[in-house]
Amino acid sequence: MPAIARVAGAPATSTEGRPTVGGRFLYAGDRKLYVRGVTYGPFAPDEVTGEVYDPQVVERDFAAMAEHGINAIRVYTVPPRWLLDAAQRHGLYVMVGLPWEQHVTFLDERGRARSIERRVREGVRACAGHPALLCYAIGNEIPASIVRWHGRRRVTGHLQRLYHAAKEEDPGGLVTYVNFPSTEYLSLPFLDFVCFNVYLEERDRLSAYLARLQNLAADVPVVMAE
Repeated sequence: MPAIARVAGAPATSTEGRPTVGGRFLYAGDRKLYVRGVTYGPFAPDEVTGEVYDPQVVERDFAAMAEHGINAIRVYTVPPRWLLDAAQRHGLYVMVGLPWEQHVTFLDERGRARSIERRVREGVRACAGHPALLCYAIGNEIPASIVRWHGRRRVTGHLQRLYHAAKEEDPGGLVTYVNFPSTEYLSLPFLDFVCFNVYLEERDRLSAYLARLQNLAADVPVVMAE
């Protein structure tokens, strides 16, 4: 989750309160929050315990991140509450991914959409109110082929239902969807901020695309998730 801007001084951290949106910026308290983040995982479960995260490893990793100026991580599954506590101790915000089966035709099977919404609610409920929460990601890169199959209107409606479900469980939490260039045409104005995965290895091309995303986002922040 790379930063989208270079800024001087120490970054805002999760010790300064839950983030909010003000125009094109995220805020932590009364300070602008510039996300300087990394992805964390996904990890395979331990063969013995079945646990995904080891508390000692997490503490070591988070301490190293904080030491190097990182202020946010992205996880791809709902983390245990103790991981959020550890993140707060080290001044890190956490983007919480709410996983579901978005790489199949999820609107074709009767009852699947309701099942997805139920799991999203459960994931949000597990993290609700925590001060280290950066946001909830209600989806990640629904393939263009799936969007074409269902149609952008149905996919948009599905994501909007997930957004409202998340907001009902944690009204103060920010909610986004992680899009990517192949489906940038999805119009999702209900999201709290725009979020994209972008893989462009040439600086000029990346800068140009970031400028495009700023135009597409209009009056809300843009965060690069990958």
